[in-house]
Amino acid sequence: MKKKKVALVGFHMYGGGTARVMANLSNFFDKKNIEVHNIIIHDEIGYEYSGELYNLGKLKSKSNTIFNKIKRFNALKKYIKQQDFDFVIDFRFRKRILQEYMISKFIYEQKKTIYTIHSSQLEIYLSKSRFWTQLIYGKAYRVIAITKAMKEMVEKKYPKLKNVSMIYNPVIHSVIEAKKEQPIDLDFEYVIGVGHFDTDQKQFDKLIESYAESKLPKNQVHLVILGKGKKQLELEHVAEKMYVKNKVHFLGFQDNPYKFMKNAKAFVLSSWHEGHPMVLIEALCCNIPAIAFGCPTGPREVINHKENGLLIEDQNLEELTKGLNLMILDEALYKKCKDNSLKSVEKFSLNVIGNQWLDVMNFKN
Repeated sequence: MKKKKVALVGFHMYGGGTARVMANLSNFFDKKNIEVHNIIIHDEIGYEYSGELYNLGKLKSKSNTIFNKIKRFNALKKYIKQQDFDFVIDFRFRKRILQEYMISKFIYEQKKTIYTIHSSQLEIYLSKSRFWTQLIYGKAYRVIAITKAMKEMVEKKYPKLKNVSMIYNPVIHSVIEAKKEQPIDLDFEYVIGVGHFDTDQKQFDKLIESYAESKLPKNQVHLVILGKGKKQLELEHVAEKMYVKNKVHFLGFQDNPYKFMKNAKAFVLSSWHEGHPMVLIEALCCNIPAIAFGCPTGPREVINHKENGLLIEDQNLEELTKGLNLMILDEALYKKCKDNSLKSVEKFSLNVIGNQWLDVMNFKN
């Protein structure tokens, strides 16, 4: 019997939830005896993956001229044609309409192509124009949204798009389980936030402000933030301005964030928008409760209010402050949410989600 063959196409294999999902799926497919080819646009690799790697980033020149772009376009076209994949799964941002039209027309075979959408900011993945969206994606095998709310948003905005399905992002519980047990060198209690500082998406400035207004500093519960980005100095200034400089700790990007999560009192997600926040699920996998804004997509499908965490009225800083106080100072609520945290995310396991992907591609025997 011929071995099934799948290409996973992404910008890179480093940093960010989408790249981690791509790497996780490559590992799952490989274990299911599916031939996996990972195609990346930029030469950035950090996550462990399985299968072949086709690194278009190696062909990119420093000047990135139009001729170099054409060279990479043709290289990708040739590779996909030669390999004759059963399916191509595209994880990239797709903001350039004409570029995406060219790729859909001349590189991908639409009946074998699956496009993914990882954000409620739909224009990152689909055109604002219904005409172009239908033209580029209407004949694809499937368009996969990663939350129920996101699927509903797509169907409402693009009613003629009839090939939309939903599959959550997966997490690998066994990897988290092993890594979270490693020791850390922090001798204080803390709540934790994780993410990049390059944009305002995660709103760590608001998290610092809410933390400073809460009862946590006076109760010697610190705030630890993992991640890096160009806005770190601004965030440090916010901590100083709010008189909590000595209790807010920026520990940079960590290869193993799970050991810090496991030892935290709670995880806090202060984003103004999310897709399906992997970091939130991973925190619950580390057996700690979570507190999150109920932004348009994501947290509402992960947190069951007062069962495994707290859902805060979207963008209400006063309520976020109250939520911090409630979770940390109400011992009965805290114990209940902590006890429920791990089992609440079993439905996001790689085995469950991976098998849903096999169903979509009709790969199950």
